[in-house]
Amino acid sequence: MPDIPRRSSRDPAGRLVVRSHAAVVAVAGDPHTFSSAVSRYLQIPNGLDGTEHAAARRLLDPFFTSQALAPLLPRLQAIARALVAGFGGGVFDAVADLGARFAVRGQSAWLGWDPALEDELLDWVAANREATRAGDAVRTSEVARRFDAIIQRLLQRDRLAPSGAITTRLRQLRWDDGRALEDAELVSVLRNWTAGDLSSIALCAGVVVHWLASHPARQPELRKAGDADLDAVLDEILRIDDPFVSNRRLATADAVVDGCPVAAGEVLVLDWRAANLDPDAFADPHRFDPEAHAARNLVYGSGPHACPGRPLATAELRVLVHALLEAGGIEFDPACPPVREQPPVAGYRSVHVRIVAGA
Repeated sequence: MPDIPRRSSRDPAGRLVVRSHAAVVAVAGDPHTFSSAVSRYLQIPNGLDGTEHAAARRLLDPFFTSQALAPLLPRLQAIARALVAGFGGGVFDAVADLGARFAVRGQSAWLGWDPALEDELLDWVAANREATRAGDAVRTSEVARRFDAIIQRLLQRDRLAPSGAITTRLRQLRWDDGRALEDAELVSVLRNWTAGDLSSIALCAGVVVHWLASHPARQPELRKAGDADLDAVLDEILRIDDPFVSNRRLATADAVVDGCPVAAGEVLVLDWRAANLDPDAFADPHRFDPEAHAARNLVYGSGPHACPGRPLATAELRVLVHALLEAGGIEFDPACPPVREQPPVAGYRSVHVRIVAGA
C-alpha cells in the first residue's frame, strides 16, 4: 500500500487536509461550522445542509432500506453470476471487466435504464477516472456535463415510456411543500447516486478481489459466511485500503481544526483514508479485525452526511463476492501483476485474476 501522511497539513492549493480520525469525525459532525455546500454544482442531498439536507434525506433515504432493496437482490445475483460465468476460467481484470460492468448493469437494473447504454456508461466511467487522475478541472467539468446529458436523455425516455423502476418513482416524488422535483434536481439526485457508484464499485471490486487473492486461506470460510459476517469483512477490507479518498467542507466561521487555524470561507479536505489508518483510533491500523474496528470505520463517512447508499453498495459487493467464491478460488495472474491507481484516485487501476474451479 502507498504511504499515507498521518498529520493534518496544507496541500499545494493551501487547503487544510484533515487526517486524524478524531478531527475528521469532529468536522463531519459539525455541519453548522463546516458546510457541505462546496461545489458550484447543485448536489442533492450531499451538497445541502441543515433543514434542506434533512428534507432531502427524508425524501430519498427510503430507497435504500432493506425492504426497498430486497427485490433488486435476485437481479444483482443473476448479473454477478452471469459475469463470472462469462470469464470461463480465463484471466480477467477485477476493476474493468468485473467491477465496472457489474456496477453499470446493477445500476441500470435498479434505475430501469436501457441495457443498451452499457458501453456508453463504461466509456464515461473510464473518462471520469482519467480526468480525476489528471487533476484537470476543465476535463472534469466536461465529463460531468457529459454525464448530466446522459441522465437528461434517460429522464426524457422515462417520461415517454415510464419504466416503473426507481427513475419513474423519483419523478413522482414531492418535497414537503408539495412541489415536484425540478429537472435540475432530478439530474442532481441521479448524478449523486450513479456517477459516484459506477466508479466507486469498480474500485471497491479491485480492492476486495486483490485482498481475496492475497488471502487464499480465507476464501473457504468466506464462501460459507452469512451476509452479516461477510458485510463486516468487506467493511474492514475497505477500511484498510479505502478507495474513498476524501470529501470537502467549507468553513462558515473561524475555527481551529487539529491544532490548525482555519478562517471562515476556507475549504477543508477530509482525508478518509488517513483517518481510517490513524493509530490513535486503531492501535494496529493495518491489522485485519472486523469486529474490533467496526465502530470507528469511516469507509462510508460520518455525521449527518454519512453515505445513504451504503446498504446498496454493501449489497452489490456482497453479491459479487458470493458469485466469485461460488465459482471457485481466486488467484492472481502471475503474468500481469496488480497496478495501483495514481493519486488522487485510490485503489487499483487493474487486478488481473482467474477463478480456479474446485479450489
